Amino acid sequence: MFRLLLLSFVFTLALSALSDKEIVKRANGFMQSSNKSNHFRAYNDYKNLYLRSIMSENESLKVTSLRGIVKSGNKLHIDVSQYSNELSTLKPKSVYTKPIRKPTLVKKNTSKKLKIKSSHKLKSIRFINDELVLEFDKKLSTKQINYFTLYDPKKKQYRYVFDIHASMLTSSQTIRKKGIKRIKLAQYTPSTLRLVIEDTKKLKVNYSKRGNLLALRVGDSPRYKKAKAITKTRPPVRLDRNKVLVIDAGHGGKDPGAVGYRKYREKVIVLSIAKKLKTILNSRGYKVYMTRDRDKFVKLSNRTKYANKKNADIFISIHANSVPKRNAHKAYGVECYFLSPSRSGRAKKVAAKENSADLSDMNFYGKQSFLNTLNNHNIIASNKLAIDLQRGMLGSLKKTYKNVKDGGVREGPFWVLVGAQMPSVLVEVGFVSNPKEAKRLVNSSYQKKLAYGLANGVERYFKNSQ
Repeated sequence: MFRLLLLSFVFTLALSALSDKEIVKRANGFMQSSNKSNHFRAYNDYKNLYLRSIMSENESLKVTSLRGIVKSGNKLHIDVSQYSNELSTLKPKSVYTKPIRKPTLVKKNTSKKLKIKSSHKLKSIRFINDELVLEFDKKLSTKQINYFTLYDPKKKQYRYVFDIHASMLTSSQTIRKKGIKRIKLAQYTPSTLRLVIEDTKKLKVNYSKRGNLLALRVGDSPRYKKAKAITKTRPPVRLDRNKVLVIDAGHGGKDPGAVGYRKYREKVIVLSIAKKLKTILNSRGYKVYMTRDRDKFVKLSNRTKYANKKNADIFISIHANSVPKRNAHKAYGVECYFLSPSRSGRAKKVAAKENSADLSDMNFYGKQSFLNTLNNHNIIASNKLAIDLQRGMLGSLKKTYKNVKDGGVREGPFWVLVGAQMPSVLVEVGFVSNPKEAKRLVNSSYQKKLAYGLANGVERYFKNSQ
C-alpha cells in the first residue's frame, strides 16, 4: 500500500511541476505581449488551469481561468461563448463583467441590426437534385440570412455572398460544381458563416428556407423547387478533418455488464448507442471502427490494441452504470471518466465493476503500478475530451428531457483504457438500475439524443485541439 501511495504521489507531482499561481502569473505575462503565439500560450495555460479547477473543485481558480480563457480567446477570435456563459453563472461569487462588444456594422440595405446569438451549427452541406442544401441543427430565422452580390470590374468576376448567423465545427471548405468557378464555405467571424459563389459570368441565384434547411439553386434552372428532406442515400460533403475514431461498446457475449431494472442488460444498451454514434459520425465524414458490432465477448486488453492498430485519433468506451436496489432510485446521471490512478472511492467502485471482465493474471497492485506509468502524456488531452463529451451529452439531452443529471468528469483506473496510444475516455451513459433512467436508456429516441451529444462533443474536441 505504501508503494501504491508513493507511485500516486510521484504521478501527481509530475503533473504539478508548476503551482496554480505560477501558471496564472505566466499566462498573465503572455497576455501582456503583442505576439499572437504568446496569446495562444496564455490560452492553453488558462485551459489547463480550468481543468485543474474542475478536478480540485476550486471555485476561485475556475473564475480566474474562465476570465483568462474569455480574454485570450477573444483576442484570438476563438469562440469562447460557452466559457463566457459559464462565467456569467458564477457572477454572484465574482466581480466579472462581460466584455463590451463593438457595435456591429449594418449594411445600408439591412433594416435591423442582428441580435440573434450564434447558437446554430451547420451539420452538413450537399447537392441534392442540383440544389445546394445546407442543414443546420435548428430552425433558421430569416434575420439570420443576409444575401448580397458583388462585382469586380477589373477581374470581371461576380460574387454571390450569403452571410449566415451560425457556425460550423470545421475549417473552410471549397465545394465543386460543374459550370461554376468556385463555391467556398468558411467561418467569416466567430458568429457568421459565409458562403461565396464566384464566377466570371452573371448567374441566377435563388434560395429558400424551410425549417432547418437552406437550399440554393444556381444557374438558369427551372423555377425553384422546395428542398426535399435529406435522406441517408447520399453521404454529406466532408466538413471535418480526416480523423479516425474507435468506439468500444462495453462488455458483450458471456459478459452482460450491469443487469438493472426489468433485467435490462448493459451490453445491449451500449451496443445500440455505439451503433447510432458510428452512423452519425460516418455521416459527418469521420472514419469509425467498432471493437464489437454484435453480441460477442472481447477482452479488455484487446480493445485498446485494436484502436492502436487502427491508428485511432481518439478511443471512446461506452458503458452504463448501476447501484444496489436500495439506492436505485437515488443514483442517476451521465458521467465521463479518463484514465488515471483513482483519487476517490466512487471512481474505484465504478472502475471495479467495469474492470471485472478482465481475465489477465495481473493482480491489483500490478495493475495500479501499470496505470501509474502508462498514458501520462495523454491525460490532459483525455480530460479535455471527457469534458467535451460530457457537455455534448448534457446539451443534447436537456433540450428534450427533464431532470438530466450531470455526474461530472472524473478520473479513474479503468483497465479498458490502459494501453491506448491516443486520448481515451470511458462514458457512463446512465444507470440501468434507476427505473426512470433505465426506461430512457432502452428508448431509441433517447439513445439517438445521447449519440448526437457524443458526436457534437467529438467535433468540439477536434475544433478546440486545432
